[in-house]
Amino acid sequence: LGSCSKQTIPGSIIGAAHKPGHLLRDGKSFPSPAKTEKADVLIPGGGIAGLAAAHQLAKRNLANFFVLDLESQTGGNSQGGHNKVSAYPWGAHYVTLPGPDCHEVRELFEEFGLITGHDAAGRPIYDEFTLCADPHERLFIHGQWEEGIAPTTGLASDEQRQFREFHDEMRKWSETNGSDGRPAFTIPVDRSSRDPSILPPDQLTMDAWMNSKGWTCEPLRWLVDYSCRDDFGGTIDEVSAWAGIHYFASRRPDAANADHDTVLTWPEGNAWLANRLASSAADRIRTHTLVARVATDSSNIIVDAIDTRTGAATRFTSRAVVCAMPRFIAQRVIPSLKTLAQPPVYSPWVVANLTLDELPPSPGDLPAWDNVVYGGPSLGYVNATHQNLTAVPRETVITHYEALCGSPPAQLREWMLTQTHAQWCERI
Repeated sequence: LGSCSKQTIPGSIIGAAHKPGHLLRDGKSFPSPAKTEKADVLIPGGGIAGLAAAHQLAKRNLANFFVLDLESQTGGNSQGGHNKVSAYPWGAHYVTLPGPDCHEVRELFEEFGLITGHDAAGRPIYDEFTLCADPHERLFIHGQWEEGIAPTTGLASDEQRQFREFHDEMRKWSETNGSDGRPAFTIPVDRSSRDPSILPPDQLTMDAWMNSKGWTCEPLRWLVDYSCRDDFGGTIDEVSAWAGIHYFASRRPDAANADHDTVLTWPEGNAWLANRLASSAADRIRTHTLVARVATDSSNIIVDAIDTRTGAATRFTSRAVVCAMPRFIAQRVIPSLKTLAQPPVYSPWVVANLTLDELPPSPGDLPAWDNVVYGGPSLGYVNATHQNLTAVPRETVITHYEALCGSPPAQLREWMLTQTHAQWCERI
């Protein structure tokens, strides 16, 4: 891609349906509903949350429900695509192995065949074909690729000490329980301890917390900054200490046939899970549907929705609504939410899929699933054919990730909309 400014790279920009979404933001008026439909349950939002709700309703033989989603396909941040070479992700590309606090996820994984049994100690046995194959990850540093993404080669003795202290601290946090009996850090996050006496202040940034510990080693700070950008879309001086520690201390897997850092992955990333959830409710899903208003009358919940392809409005009446939209959207369509606290700020990301005739030659370690360049703004790229059983696949798709940081997200999004396909190609 070094000479991409001198050649044409085919492709296009795709992404969230921001134009109809901005009709909500700008307070535009919508047409009156031309027809009415009834349902027992409506689910505005077709990401993982909405699809999981739909999956549970279908399992309970409730047929009269609809999932309403603005995009052309469901999945939210776990969408995917495919071409003649491979499937590939448009968002999240892996799931960490769920620990004992994630019992709902474990039950789902058993249902989907991802957990195939348990050993004598009760630990889950995972389908080997979905566990990320070695080599898992590599880092480009000192002019070559090295296994793992921790930049530990050639460290001075004081830098080695700081790495040891940091990992010892993270181990301590992962083993700490609060007075409420809960782990200090776990997944899902709402099962973590709320004991204020043990937790680092949420108003302290990860940068400030590391400074207070005397951890100034540049390779260590890069690793932590990379991790914060990877999980939260913000740098160590934007992400709280609580969140930064959570990244390292919350994963508590106890798999029978996988290491602590192993993840579950598929060529299309988490779209595999989204598609499995959606398959149980396929005829109940309405895409290209903008939910404009959710209100109540004396006996029903009313949802007005617009078909973004035709502009036609439909009024749905139902007994219940499961709101699975991001809160910043929900506050624009549910009047009672407008008085609540400000919703979280969402960082903008760029995900690019590049189809290659072959992986480029690499000095050092062989191509891995996750490939990261030390010191750069990118989060690196994932190789979609890594799980392929072909010994040396020729063509492949690599998925490049970048979390845009350093400026207010709204400002960054405005800048993103000014960039052409050619400019994105040059950047990527």
